Amino acid sequence: MIWLSKRRTIFFMLIPTMIVYIGYIIMPVLISFYYSLTEYTGIGAARFIGLDNFSRLLSDSLFWISLKNTLIVLAVALLLLLPGAFLLALLLNVKVKGGNAVKALNFAPSIVAPILVGLIWVFILDPQMGMINVILTKLGLGQLAQSWIGGKTLTPYSIGIVFTWQMIGFLATIFLAGLKMIPRDVYESSSMDGASKVQQMFRITIPMMNETVKINVILIITGVFKIFETVLLLTNGGPNHLSEVMVTYMYNVTFTSGEYGYGMAIATVTFLLTLIFSLVYMSLSRKSIEE
Repeated sequence: MIWLSKRRTIFFMLIPTMIVYIGYIIMPVLISFYYSLTEYTGIGAARFIGLDNFSRLLSDSLFWISLKNTLIVLAVALLLLLPGAFLLALLLNVKVKGGNAVKALNFAPSIVAPILVGLIWVFILDPQMGMINVILTKLGLGQLAQSWIGGKTLTPYSIGIVFTWQMIGFLATIFLAGLKMIPRDVYESSSMDGASKVQQMFRITIPMMNETVKINVILIITGVFKIFETVLLLTNGGPNHLSEVMVTYMYNVTFTSGEYGYGMAIATVTFLLTLIFSLVYMSLSRKSIEE
């Protein structure tokens, strides 16, 4: 087995994975960037126009609306999903009868197809037939009924809540795995030294979960910037594109308006923003650990 430790052997064993990664990840990104520099309708030859598509983005009000909505969804997800998933993992970590069944049910929303998630929540959030407004009306609280989706204000917040519901079980499972990795000896030693449960939480559990938190934050960032099916079914970007997120706006520009080059410019910006947010967070978290 000595040959397995040789760098040359490791390199050759990685070649198939690298070919797949380059073919399915790197090449599409590069192709998208190329077409973002062109005027192209998907038919015929592409005409090179340089950075004109990116200049157009700066004056495109619908693009800024989609960016604002995406950032609102991201803020809602970070504020609700991250602590919510952590607290859920703490509950799942308690040994109770039937705990394994609860863990399985907790993960269920994560395996539901996004388009079905959208369909489920349409029947909950729709202003006319949605369960929330119907219940409020039946209780005589019709004045509290809102346009949870399809309005001018609340739609991105509602999308953030739907995304939280869909992802909380998945992230809680990752947090639960991180909790299982913390040695029990550490808690026992701290208890002998007189540490309370609250002190153990803030001095042991949370610091030792740093890498797990980092993974989940990156998953939230990448997940929010690629939301598509749920928004498409909930509002289709309406009314008048006011509830667009970046991916749905890119889809409409590319396949509805036929502006392939401009759509690829939006896709490129979406990719870059995802990368920037992820790198900035990783850099800040690394500095906080060093301090």
